[in-house]
Amino acid sequence: MNSESLALLIPMMALMIPFFAIWTKHQRRMEEIRARATAEKAAQYAAHTERLEERVRVLERIITDRGTSLAHEIEALRADEAGVAPAKNLQ
Repeated sequence: MNSESLALLIPMMALMIPFFAIWTKHQRRMEEIRARATAEKAAQYAAHTERLEERVRVLERIITDRGTSLAHEIEALRADEAGVAPAKNLQ
């Protein structure tokens, strides 16, 4: 490498440092955004899983509780979702 190309290469390297710093900062921000989106998606999945687990618990309770009428339990759950009072006697 001759002295002329070295004299040109040194200032070019000095000018590239700010661009590299900007690029690095941009990459860091993009990773933070991706991490935030991933965390939000994980929270949504966790909430969805919790709702499904609750529904399974209700179904297990209905199936295993032999002392009450299945139709009565289903109507009570429908009434809970609709926000109305359940029917008193379905038999």
